[in-house]
Amino acid sequence: MTTNQDKTPVSFRRRMACHLAAAACALALSGGAVPTSAATASTSYRDPTTGNPAVARVLRPFEKPERNWHSGHRGVDLALGVGQPVLAAGPGTVVFSGTVAGRPSVAVEHPDGLRSTYTPVFGRKTVGERVGAGEPIGTLAPPFDGHPGLHWGVLRGKDDYLNPLSLLAAPVIRLKPVR
Repeated sequence: MTTNQDKTPVSFRRRMACHLAAAACALALSGGAVPTSAATASTSYRDPTTGNPAVARVLRPFEKPERNWHSGHRGVDLALGVGQPVLAAGPGTVVFSGTVAGRPSVAVEHPDGLRSTYTPVFGRKTVGERVGAGEPIGTLAPPFDGHPGLHWGVLRGKDDYLNPLSLLAAPVIRLKPVR
């Protein structure tokens, strides 16, 4: 039975704190195991907007389509301002720096066989150039489709899109005390 008291901001915060504490306990008891998609999380990969091992701010999440020809979102959009540096998510070799369908893009092939793509980015590296994780590869161009920020995609093989966030460390969640 729900009463008006159960809907107060204080009781809501308490319920949320309990849920988050339970989730934190479950994570601690599982040994910190966090499931990833097809890729294995690796600390060698970094957020291409900050260079940190965990993601800063996602504007639009990954939405893998059921079939390759179905609609979806084959990457993540990360918050970044126009003209800001875009960093290589991991070490590798620049395999493309140019325009695709009128959009400036950069692609980096990584030693583990993954390829990361960055759009819209004015590249500052040439094809064949080696880059390290967190090294600037270009600057963010103005949005081309009304979606702000950096679109970061990751491919394994020719058309197997992965969730780029699966390559990053899990974010640290800190609970604030309820007053």
